[in-house]
Amino acid sequence: MKFSVLMSVYKNDHPEYLRQSLDSILYQTMKPNEIVLVIDGFIPKDIKQIIDMYIKNEPTLKIVKLEENQGLGIALREGLKQCSYPLVARMDADDICVLNRFEKQLQAFEADETLSVVGGYIQEFIDAVENKVGIREVPLEHKEICKYMKFRCPLNHMTVMFKKEDVEKCGSYMKWQSNEDYYLWLRMYLHHCKFKNLDEVLVYARVGREMYQRRGGIAYFKITASTQKYMLQNHITTVPQYLYNMLVRFIVQVVCPNSLRGFIYQHFARRSHVPKKKKFHK
Repeated sequence: MKFSVLMSVYKNDHPEYLRQSLDSILYQTMKPNEIVLVIDGFIPKDIKQIIDMYIKNEPTLKIVKLEENQGLGIALREGLKQCSYPLVARMDADDICVLNRFEKQLQAFEADETLSVVGGYIQEFIDAVENKVGIREVPLEHKEICKYMKFRCPLNHMTVMFKKEDVEKCGSYMKWQSNEDYYLWLRMYLHHCKFKNLDEVLVYARVGREMYQRRGGIAYFKITASTQKYMLQNHITTVPQYLYNMLVRFIVQVVCPNSLRGFIYQHFARRSHVPKKKKFHK
């Protein structure tokens, strides 16, 4: 099964992280047929040098250049148009793929042709892969994923592989205030697409020490509130579910200090290991 990898890079990305990310794609047990890299606006010289090096040595690399920075949603929308193959894997410019990530996902699509999206866990790390800080687990089967979607995003965006046709029939990526992926999954849910997550880590995800600070404050709360409002308006959630979601987010994102917010995320949204029996917290 032929597939593309879709990435986006912009001026604030780290050139060495981009190099590590591209290498983790190119040295897979199942190498992609093409890598579509969207350059989202101006990039500094050091990032351009990394990209130029791969252009010279890697014929599968296809560059899509946006003259001005458009944000992730629009960048991925434009990049997806240029993907040549029916399956597309997402990857971020600062993360690292597990060696057999694509092989595992292709096996899942071969085993079930009705699937639209296949994702998995992420192993979060700071600075170096060896410095692991937690695993973000997600529900595995379609029914679990749809139930979990009513409360939190049920897929780790940087791990997914999806059918291009199914994403495009649901409107493709759109600009949605830092929640472009969640917004896409919700629209695919409304179109009765089928989801699956693999019971294993597929991507080592780089996180900053200020991660929990960025996930707090009134501005961040307003971003997540817009997604919750969309879910209510489209009958994905009920009024009681909506009120519950908004209350929890207001407490965690606005009321809690950074230290307490970090404790909540680490103990209720992350695990330091993958247990055999999983319980997913709302």
